[in-house]
Amino acid sequence: MKQWIKWMLASVASVGLMGSALAQERGTKEEAIAMTKAAFEHIKKVGAEKAYKDFTTDKAAWVKKDLYVMVYDGKAVALAHGANEKLVGKDMSAVKDANGNPVVLGLISVAAKGGGWYDYDWPDPVTKKIAAKTTYAIKQPSGDGFIGVGIYR
Repeated sequence: MKQWIKWMLASVASVGLMGSALAQERGTKEEAIAMTKAAFEHIKKVGAEKAYKDFTTDKAAWVKKDLYVMVYDGKAVALAHGANEKLVGKDMSAVKDANGNPVVLGLISVAAKGGGWYDYDWPDPVTKKIAAKTTYAIKQPSGDGFIGVGIYR
C-alpha cells in the first residue's frame, strides 16, 4: 500500500495542480461544501457524462486552490477526478490511508448516510508528507456513490 500512496503522490504532483503560488492557498471547509454542491448541480444541469469530463479536464472551472472534485460510483470506481485523470475507470475499493482506513469505501458510506465529512490521512502534494485530510461527500444525483471535495487540515 505504501507503494500505491507514493504512486498517487507522484501522480498528483505530475498533474501540475500545485504550483508554488497555488500551493500557498488552502481551501476551507465552506469552499469544499460549496464546490461539492456546485458539482451536484452541474451533473443535474449537463448530465453525468459531460459533468464527469468537466470535473476531470476543466481545471479552470473545477480546481480552486487545492480543491478539486472527485466522483465515484457505489462500487468505488472513479468516474471523475480533478487531480488525477489516470484514476478514472479504476476500482479504488482497496485503497486505504496510512493507518489502514478505507478511503473511497468510507466516503461512499458517509454519502449513503446523508452526506458529511470523512477524515483520513493522505499524502499532501505540497509538503510531500502524510497529512490529515477530510472530504465532504454527498450522494450523486443518481443516488449511487458520491461526489466529494477534500481539504487538508
